Amino acid sequence: MAASQRSTERRASRCTPVTARATLVFEIVGYSLHKGMGVGKFIRSTTVSVGGHQWCIRYYPDGTDTHANSQGHVSVYLELLNKGAKVRVLFDLMLINHVSGLASSVFAVLKSPVVFDPHNTSGIGTSYTWGTPSFKKKSELEELPYLRDDRLVIECDLTVIKEPLVATTAITAEVQIPPSDLAENFEKLLEVAEEADVTFEVEGEIFPAHKIVLAARSPVFKAELYGLMRGKCGQNITIEDMEPTVFKALLHFIYTDLLPSMGKLDDEEKKEMVRHLLVAAERYAMERMKMMCEDILCKTLDVQTVATTSALADQHHCSRLKDACAEFIMSSNRLDDVLASQGYVHPKKSCPVVSVNILESIMKLLKF
Repeated sequence: MAASQRSTERRASRCTPVTARATLVFEIVGYSLHKGMGVGKFIRSTTVSVGGHQWCIRYYPDGTDTHANSQGHVSVYLELLNKGAKVRVLFDLMLINHVSGLASSVFAVLKSPVVFDPHNTSGIGTSYTWGTPSFKKKSELEELPYLRDDRLVIECDLTVIKEPLVATTAITAEVQIPPSDLAENFEKLLEVAEEADVTFEVEGEIFPAHKIVLAARSPVFKAELYGLMRGKCGQNITIEDMEPTVFKALLHFIYTDLLPSMGKLDDEEKKEMVRHLLVAAERYAMERMKMMCEDILCKTLDVQTVATTSALADQHHCSRLKDACAEFIMSSNRLDDVLASQGYVHPKKSCPVVSVNILESIMKLLKF
């Protein structure tokens, strides 16, 4: 097996929280009769076992103390009855809405667990408690929807967090996937010309190719090879108005989705090749290739060729390249140099659109 495809064995374990959950329900019947028991006096609900521990709800009809935060309120707490235990929990103390029948949260600890702890000094008496002295104002509690027929229902949704479960997960073999070689395979298909079913002649040079590949990549080739023009083209097609090196580069992009290497060309030759490829891309409706060429030309503008590049952009509907040429000319006061360049002086004699195009682009920028 090749090094790039070598598999490695992964041995993993997983920690999963273990919880026990229950809802404690405490119905206070005869609410008005419990008022006046005295501050700090409470009523316990029956004991419920959750997560291996004993729990109940404490209800203080007149509040827990005489401090301002308890006056005029009923107080409600969750109590752990196991002495010496240390337990982590989440809980939500709620009141039942008798109109809707739903529970409304009043005091909750749901994001980060609280700890019932022998060393916790916030408890009341000798047991462990968590809750609030200002659970609900009596004036609010004694109106609908919480009090009906002198009856009040308190609920506590309790989650006890136990020791986490750590277990070995499945052993899996991870295969190192090699990078895609699709482009390389198609490039080889083009070079070897295996099963080629069409040939192109460009200035005497012959280029074998595969009709299905060309048709899949270019709507123009699809029309020529499989559409109404099919009978006229045949299996041997002559390409006019294109250099062999440009057509070869076009085929390379069609098969690989990459522009060919231009390492053997100097900077000016590279830019000239890219201009020709842009024209070929538009001719065969290769929009991605056209945009790539446009991007290269935008990044390699110079005084000598910006005029002809601007004209090229105008002729082949490259608005981004055209704007880039105008911005280049206007930046750093290059206009005089451009107007004196060979790229402007000579082409404008045979192609007046060059000078017109330059002026239009500059006027557009000035207006902007």
